[in-house]
Amino acid sequence: MDKNTITGLVLIFLILITASYLNRPSEKELEKAKLRSDSIAMVEAAKIADQKTSKEILAASGTSQVAKSDTNAVQNELTKLYGVFSVAAKGEEKFITLENNLMKVLLSTKGGRIYSVELKDFKRYNGKPLVLFDGENNKFGLNFFSQNKSIQTDNFYFKPSVTTTDLKVTGTAVPKGKEGREKFNKENQGSSESVSMKLDAGNGVVIEYVYTLKHNSYLVDFGIHTSGLKNITGANTEYVNFLWSVLMPRQEQMSKYGESSKSTVFYKFDKDAVDKLDFGKSSNKSLSTKVKWVGFKQQFFSSVLIAGQSFPNGQISNQTRDTDSSYVSLMTADLTIPLDTKGSEVFSSQFFFGPNQYNVLNQYDLGMEEQLALGWTVIGWVNKWIVIPAFDFLHRYISNYGLIILLLTIYIKLLTLIFTYKSYISHAKMRILKPEIEEIQKKYPEDKKLESQQAVMAFYKKVGVNPMGGCLPLLLQFPFLIAMFNFFPISIELRQQSFLWAHDLSSFDSIATLPFTIPFYGNHVSLFCLLMTITNILYVKYNNEMTGAGTQQMPGMKTMMYMMPVMFLFIFNSYASGLSLYYFLSLVFTFVQMYVFKKLIDEDKIHAQMKAKQKVPVTKSKFQMRLEEMSKQQALNDKRRK
Repeated sequence: MDKNTITGLVLIFLILITASYLNRPSEKELEKAKLRSDSIAMVEAAKIADQKTSKEILAASGTSQVAKSDTNAVQNELTKLYGVFSVAAKGEEKFITLENNLMKVLLSTKGGRIYSVELKDFKRYNGKPLVLFDGENNKFGLNFFSQNKSIQTDNFYFKPSVTTTDLKVTGTAVPKGKEGREKFNKENQGSSESVSMKLDAGNGVVIEYVYTLKHNSYLVDFGIHTSGLKNITGANTEYVNFLWSVLMPRQEQMSKYGESSKSTVFYKFDKDAVDKLDFGKSSNKSLSTKVKWVGFKQQFFSSVLIAGQSFPNGQISNQTRDTDSSYVSLMTADLTIPLDTKGSEVFSSQFFFGPNQYNVLNQYDLGMEEQLALGWTVIGWVNKWIVIPAFDFLHRYISNYGLIILLLTIYIKLLTLIFTYKSYISHAKMRILKPEIEEIQKKYPEDKKLESQQAVMAFYKKVGVNPMGGCLPLLLQFPFLIAMFNFFPISIELRQQSFLWAHDLSSFDSIATLPFTIPFYGNHVSLFCLLMTITNILYVKYNNEMTGAGTQQMPGMKTMMYMMPVMFLFIFNSYASGLSLYYFLSLVFTFVQMYVFKKLIDEDKIHAQMKAKQKVPVTKSKFQMRLEEMSKQQALNDKRRK
């Protein structure tokens, strides 16, 4: 890594810091966000109070010693609260399981809602079953006003269409790598199971949820059928609200750059780009135009609600819990569903409950793969078209992910071999010419820096050497460097995969826990990160010797070049160990490449070629000749004025 590369990296770092400072929210923006958050909190508090009141009434009605007159009083109170829906305010909660080869979806008659979702092929960081959400931490249902009463369907008891409590979807065995793939499902048709949950308020007023699960699918079809709502909501009511709120359980061990920093609410406007709320901080947003889907995204898993057509508008929010060891954040989507004048409506939608795996999300052609931070433009292309296909190919035949990372490193190194070779040749030429450059610089005093630089550049041109020739090849390798930085922390394939001392390649590898916390570093020691840092320092030393970097022209550059690996030690200590392993192996292979180049390249022959080039007259282009003529004319005019 030469001084030009180091200068470029330092400038990039300074630009990022400056952009972060300039884009920070103003005091007015922070106050506005706080007011929004406070208003949402007030609404939630009102809902909780209403639910508490209804629970107290229901508890009283269930007391065996209550008098008949009191029972009538309780029913009257329920009627005051819920109107025609009071008939469904009492009941017994029962559960029905929809299960296929990938997940278990537990449905509750209380609210007719999805109570919990378990992904069968995955485990939490502590080895327990991976449940995306569970129980009362999941709010789910229609909200609307009926006869001046606030109705929330999750308060009522629905009647299921089946009497059995376990419905299992069957199908052909699914080979490794085909889990959840729609193409495989089309060629290997399996069965499907459906459950209807119906809320009948009488007088033709019906709300029905229909759930359908197919074999080998992460999708749950979700239909909302209503009838007669216009009769109780009013003829002018055009929409009802569908509220979905989940307190997201923590699936991964707590880490500085882990799950909390990669979880937020994503959304896609109809026929528009995918966007998201900010990572790592509480925020909310009004979606004023049509919305195709809203996703509650965690580091490796997502729960997404997809409209058949679109939701007219809605509100979303994300309330983070960075210090909570049990939950990541509270994510909420309050979306509108249209009501027409026909008296009965069918709103079709789907839920996606599954892993954040690029090929799984990409197959639906809904833009859900954009939830993966693969990088902007060129960086994203490198990941999508080069890294991910190679990784998937290796994953198909190899189960050891340390070996996969090793082979992936060799693959990337071979792809960038020509760039590395050209960079080495450029540095070799600069090193060979160094004594002659120093001789030219000695001819000029300190106050003639410009003339000295012009003489050096003229000499470079005469021998056919571009002093920036080593930078372009390195710049072409830069997208691969950044692409891997994005790829490894979000690669679910590495999750809970061990290699050597690392128990989970998607998280940091800790070989020792410190009794104190070092600022910006943490309280643990990552060995792969340490090995990467030591190798990087050795590489800087070797590169300085090879290229002559850190000379008297830039006395502070040598120190800066050694500072970069130390900075990386602090940055990568809490990153995915798979990333540190890749960078470590990449540096080792760079050493090998440079050693091979040194053995194969005849520097005396290169020097002779440059000497021969020096004897050939430099052909000036017409543009250069015009510039020189203009310069001479300007000098002559200045002389005449004097």
